[in-house]
Amino acid sequence: MPERQFTEAELHAALEQLTPERFQEWEARIAEMAPALQRTIVQILHEGGWFDEAHEAAVLKAATTPDQEERLTAVKTLMAEETRTVMFVGVAVGWELARELEGFESDHGEGD
Repeated sequence: MPERQFTEAELHAALEQLTPERFQEWEARIAEMAPALQRTIVQILHEGGWFDEAHEAAVLKAATTPDQEERLTAVKTLMAEETRTVMFVGVAVGWELARELEGFESDHGEGD
């Protein structure tokens, strides 16, 4: 079965429905899975080269910038870039996890 493609309007409408209240139930469940999810995300980041020598050089450069204001700006910028990258990888992992779970649902539905 081909994967369903969502329109921009459908994605925006779905995002508007994602409120903090909807996540309260899932927060505890995800906390239980956090170690496995973290391992998966770190593995993907490593394989994507995020923690390679270039990244280490950027960390060193930001941390050792002589001017205090420039150093603070460099560290904040690096942290923001890392946060964005991990967030996007996390979302991609969540999407793929949902697709895998949909497969379990259809497998169970066929035998019932």
